[in-house]
Amino acid sequence: MAACVEPTVTVRNHTAAGPAGLKRRRIAVGSVEQYEDISRLGEGAFGAVVKARHRATGRIVAIKRVGKAHGGHAALLREARFLKEASGGGANPFVVGFHGVVRRPDAFDLSLVMECVGPSLHDLLRQRPRGSPPLPESTVRAAMWLLLTGTKKMHGGHIVHRDIKPANILVGDDHRIVKLCDFGLAMSTDERPPYKPAGTLWYMAPEMLLEKPDYDERVDIWSLGCVMVELINNGSPLFQGFYGEGQLCAFFDVPGTPDDSTWPWFSSTAFATMVMPELDMQWENNLRELIPESKLSKEGFDVLSGLLTCNPEKRLTAAVALKHPWFDKIDVLELPKKEEFASPMSLQTKRRRMHAVCAT
Repeated sequence: MAACVEPTVTVRNHTAAGPAGLKRRRIAVGSVEQYEDISRLGEGAFGAVVKARHRATGRIVAIKRVGKAHGGHAALLREARFLKEASGGGANPFVVGFHGVVRRPDAFDLSLVMECVGPSLHDLLRQRPRGSPPLPESTVRAAMWLLLTGTKKMHGGHIVHRDIKPANILVGDDHRIVKLCDFGLAMSTDERPPYKPAGTLWYMAPEMLLEKPDYDERVDIWSLGCVMVELINNGSPLFQGFYGEGQLCAFFDVPGTPDDSTWPWFSSTAFATMVMPELDMQWENNLRELIPESKLSKEGFDVLSGLLTCNPEKRLTAAVALKHPWFDKIDVLELPKKEEFASPMSLQTKRRRMHAVCAT
């Protein structure tokens, strides 16, 4: 399946009142003058992220500014509270660290200060040359162990990310650790349903697209299954729909369409009663054909199929997934570094140039 740019289908439902379910802790606001900008890390409709240095300590951080179109100050404070809670003051090393909120002294212009980690997993995977061999299974296993461990801690605090995808996973520490970032769509399960759909289309769980009002933290588990496939397939997404019903059809073409024996609730949905009768649906599970044993062992496939189970009641939780025998041995994460993406010819040329310099 060819990789392409994911559609911009992120649904945001910020509230000015802040994140329900979280304890209302005060967030101290410092001054942006404590930092000096170094470079721009990213920019989009949401706002911008810059790399900066704390003038007094020299600590390198990332500073995020949220545009008014994406909720402005209310959205930023909401994200700050969720990030602070999810990172636990460093207790969850697989979530980007929270360093505070700052504002310009001449205006009420707030920015979020975070740990500066490294490139996104999305960028890292897409830098690999076409035709590169798949990542070793040990690398996939190590990355998934880190992500599931961070997610388990996050879910233990009743926080659901709702937008896990490679672009929201940062790679740091010499490419040996991964961290979840961007909690702009996070919610707390302490808040009572109904919950609205939120996320990026290709990574949204089926129950969310079917507008199940009481979905839970297992929507993140489905998203992690999608991430696992991209780790295996060099960044190529598994489900590439372009609207809600099309995305559901893309889902069910792989694990097969649910029925009353696999997901009783599904048969009562508008999609099942009104849309499906007009379509030629896929009923067989084709996931193993797309992820053959040459790419993923039987034990690894057991984990993947458990993450990508349509019925959320039967889907693995992070805690249960981590107990699977596939994770009995965890190797050090070694994702490819940028210099490893060069072709053998260019590396030989570089070595010859280095030899010539050293010889003079």
